[in-house]
Amino acid sequence: MSVEPVAAIDRTAVLRLKPHVRLQFNEARSQWVVQAPERVLMPDEIALRILKLCDGKTSVEAIAETLARDFQAPREVIESDVLEMLRGLAEKGIVTHARG
Repeated sequence: MSVEPVAAIDRTAVLRLKPHVRLQFNEARSQWVVQAPERVLMPDEIALRILKLCDGKTSVEAIAETLARDFQAPREVIESDVLEMLRGLAEKGIVTHARG
């Protein structure tokens, strides 16, 4: 399995879920889940919002701007947290760059 270089994910990165990863609502549990080979993640509300914005069009910077506005929080703090989360998800093979 190819792992995204963490250093390559910066504020200008545009990410998407990897092709083998699905974000879907589990009716039986009434919650969103991220399904990937050999793992299932249950994102909290904020992680879910970030994952939904990993649409192959929206940059990390724009994701942070949206969340900072919605939560009335400092954009720099939000951006740092978003980058940390997305880098961790890249290491786990959940997200990748939208290119190619």
